[in-house]
Formats: sequence, C-alpha cells, structure tokens
Amino acid sequence: MAWMTGMELSLRFMVDTLGMEFFCYHRDRPGSATLRDQLTEEHWSYMDRYEAELIARGPTLSPDGETATGSVHIVDLPDLATARAFVFDEPNYQAGVYRDVVLRRWRNVLGRTMWDFPGGREGGNRYLVLGLGSGPAADLVPPSDRDELIAYGPLLSDDGTTWVGTALLVRAPDPDAARAVLTPDRYADIEVHDWAFGGRR
Repeated sequence: MAWMTGMELSLRFMVDTLGMEFFCYHRDRPGSATLRDQLTEEHWSYMDRYEAELIARGPTLSPDGETATGSVHIVDLPDLATARAFVFDEPNYQAGVYRDVVLRRWRNVLGRTMWDFPGGREGGNRYLVLGLGSGPAADLVPPSDRDELIAYGPLLSDDGTTWVGTALLVRAPDPDAARAVLTPDRYADIEVHDWAFGGRR
C-alpha cells in the first residue's frame, strides 16, 4: 500500500509541474464515411493550426484497414477550455461525422511525439489501446521494451489528480499482444482498435 501511495504522489507531482496534455478520441457515426472523405482537407487545415502542439494523431480503422472508425489526437494545450474548443470546433465533429468523443487529461510518459517513434510511419500492425478503470493507479510505468510504444500515458480526471485509465499507441503482432501491454484485472474495459499514423504525408 505504501508503494502505491508513492506512485500516486509521483503522479500528482508530475501533473502539478508539467504542462497539460489531452487524449482526444472521436468515434465515427455509422454511415459517415462519405461525409468524412468530403471534409478531409478541412480537417487537415484545422489540424495544421495545432501542428506544434500535436503529440500523436491518426485514424482508427476497421479490421480490413479500409474504413475509418474514429480519430485520435493527443495534444498539448494550455487548459481544459482550450482542449474542449479543439475537440468540438473540429470540422468533422461540427458536420456530424462523429457519434461521440472521449476527452481526458493525459500524461506523455515517453516524453516524445509519434514522429520520434523509432519504427517510423510504415510497417507492422499499429493499435490504439484504451483501458478505462478506477481506484489505485495502474500501469503508470510502461513496459521495458519501449521501442514498440508510439505513445503511452495515464488518463486523468479534469483536475489531473485522479487516475481513470491508460491510453497508448503501440506496434504489435496482433490485437491480443497489444492488449497485453496493460494489466487486465485493473480495468473495467480494454478496447483495442487498429490505428494508423495520420496527417499530411
């Protein structure tokens, strides 16, 4: 118990002393693929305004890799109000492409962006792993093999003090291997989605 208390104190220290990072996941509305395609340039132009703040971005995909099922953006912004504006002013959201949004404080444990990922943009299977939980914080420290991690960090309450899960992007052989990065019994649910590097090439 003392160890866990120390981990929680460490998390609070990081939150209090570093900037605010946010995990944003827009989930697509069924049947919105055509509308999404029509708005591609508007979406990219909107995201161009946040180029310096983006830590990671890209679509989640259907298992065949042909259809987008959502959009992930991990971004460093001044405060929660700015993050909410970022999420809800986005052109796809305004036009009705998305059915819902996950917006949570997040912590960049790896200290780098997806563009620094040693594996580059192509090759291998990439996944979004989203674990939602409560209680004592879990998986604050990533696995020792960080070379396969593209982004990794805890999901936090709006005030940054309460752990509510973990979100990561990872290159892995298959969805089961991606899911295994997290401690299964510490989460109410763990979602695994095919994911790809996004943005302009």
